[in-house]
Amino acid sequence: MLECLIIGDSIGVGVSQVRKECSAIVKSGINSSTWKNTNLNKLQPAKVLIISLGANDLRGHDTEGNVREIRKAAKADKVYWILPNENLKPRAVSDVTKVANEFGDVIIERPKTDMSADNVHPTGTGYRKLAEKTK
Repeated sequence: MLECLIIGDSIGVGVSQVRKECSAIVKSGINSSTWKNTNLNKLQPAKVLIISLGANDLRGHDTEGNVREIRKAAKADKVYWILPNENLKPRAVSDVTKVANEFGDVIIERPKTDMSADNVHPTGTGYRKLAEKTK
């Protein structure tokens, strides 16, 4: 069993750069469907699982179905979900929150401060704050 596994998109990449002790299956720009289709078979049991998905999902993606399938396949003692930006992806936030709540997982919102100019990615300080919330 892994101590810690981070899966997902560019936010997962950033958190993995802070939580260097964690294994990671992350890729910038990946959506929940592509992540599921290319990486679901790579999931390993972990004490802590950190998931960041949904921020790159476009209209027509089945975010809820994709993250539910990923979560069902995940074996972890504690699961943290880092939400997409509420202002940019309200539907994805709703879908991820619904699945996280069904499983009793911990939900982490993006920082309100310590964000880069794109208002999607945290700054270095923002990533450190996100990573701290997953401990």
